[in-house]
Amino acid sequence: MDLTGLTLRVAAARPHVLLAAVPGGTAVRLAAERLLRARDWPRASTPAQADLLLVAGPDLPELRTPLERLWRDMPAPRARVHARTADEVEDALNAGRGLLGPPAVRPASAAPPADAGGHREGDHGARERHEGDDQTPGHDGHGDHGGHGGHDGHGGGQTEMPGGLPMAGQGADRDGLTLDQLHLPLGPFLADWPAGLTVRLVLQGDVVQRVDVDEPARPFDDAAAEAFWVHPWLRAASGEPVPVGEAVRRRAAAHLDSLGRLLAVAGWPAEAVRARRLRDDLLYGAPGAAVAPRLERFTRRVGRSRTLAWLTRGIGVVTAQKAREAGVGGPAARAGGDVTSRYRQWLADIRRDLPRLEDPAPLDVAVEDSPRGPWSAEHPPSAALIALLPRLLEGAELAAARLVVASLDPDPDELVSRGVVEVARG
Repeated sequence: MDLTGLTLRVAAARPHVLLAAVPGGTAVRLAAERLLRARDWPRASTPAQADLLLVAGPDLPELRTPLERLWRDMPAPRARVHARTADEVEDALNAGRGLLGPPAVRPASAAPPADAGGHREGDHGARERHEGDDQTPGHDGHGDHGGHGGHDGHGGGQTEMPGGLPMAGQGADRDGLTLDQLHLPLGPFLADWPAGLTVRLVLQGDVVQRVDVDEPARPFDDAAAEAFWVHPWLRAASGEPVPVGEAVRRRAAAHLDSLGRLLAVAGWPAEAVRARRLRDDLLYGAPGAAVAPRLERFTRRVGRSRTLAWLTRGIGVVTAQKAREAGVGGPAARAGGDVTSRYRQWLADIRRDLPRLEDPAPLDVAVEDSPRGPWSAEHPPSAALIALLPRLLEGAELAAARLVVASLDPDPDELVSRGVVEVARG
């Protein structure tokens, strides 16, 4: 039996795709998620599960090293492609599937286009699939919310043992005891994680002792991308007339995107998929009357989930006053509480925006908040959210770290958008 050919045919028929989104690549990521769902291609959450690596967004030199590490951690047969724009996603995925096929049957069209950046490796290896569709939070294999960091965190910069695990040193814990100290990077490429964000944790036991956040990677000047979620606010700030309905539709979709991440991290994949389907319906212009009943059911089901509230209660607490003192606005400041309060605030904001999806009035950026707070190119809302992370993570248990980040969901795109880059240049 030709095991190599069989393995390649299986991988090519329905490849497991690891999606690595970079700052400025939100539109590409969304197009990829939608197409993968339409094709029923499984999403891989770790390199070990993946056949195909899809890099989504502009080329960022600062992220080439962690991307190479991600690529090396994928077992063969494997293929890698790059889609820099949403329009390139379909060709890139087709090229990747072609690269995974056996050489004897691979079509001539399988060679990647110039901007797909694809290449392939194959051997006799095969992998198990790891898929889940549990209906309640906490039962999809992601119960250890911090466990995505270690080997596949890909932060780099520390001494590693065989297998990629960082070595432990020693240091005094918060009670003065001497315990092993572990340096653990989360990011820049994790499933359900802000694109390109790297958070470096120092752990003693399972408690976070210190947190450092890397500056987000920025594209070359000529590749600077507009932040997808605040695009209506950027256009309005430049003087272009933008309907309020377009802005609140984008804001509600952004909250659903954030909820999809949080629900996936919390271990409720079925509702995460529903959140993303609703997000895409809003982005592709579904009438408010058509999407409202499904949104109402979704917000009611998630908002009333006792299990989800139990999993997230008391984690990452910040009062409304402390949030505003830190420069945070929007849902995180209005929620004034823990992870539970923040996701419920997203749900309340979605319900509030539902009747306004077709509002033709002109958008006033001073009145309508962007998804993560009042929009300002000088002070993007996500910059304050990122700055808040160390305060909320220090002293927390590792299992809570991913939930805290997901409940704030800062958008690194805001820091690399054309408007922000221009302001930064003065």
